[in-house]
Amino acid sequence: MDLQTRKLNAIEYLIGLQDERIFRKIESTIQEIKKNLKPFTQKQLIERAKRSNDDYLAGKFKTQDQLEKESENW
Repeated sequence: MDLQTRKLNAIEYLIGLQDERIFRKIESTIQEIKKNLKPFTQKQLIERAKRSNDDYLAGKFKTQDQLEKESENW
């Protein structure tokens, strides 16, 4: 099941949810996750991009075909 379908299923579940206690738990979990997420700084993004380029130039990557073949075994 793809991510889009899973999100739609979660939304449908929330729409039909009648239990206030469960909804409060879901809300608090979402708030906790949002509080702990920290965006990358510009310096971190640049460093990640440089490492990615270095990996690519060193041949440390997989092609789309390789990834698709690998994912068949998941």
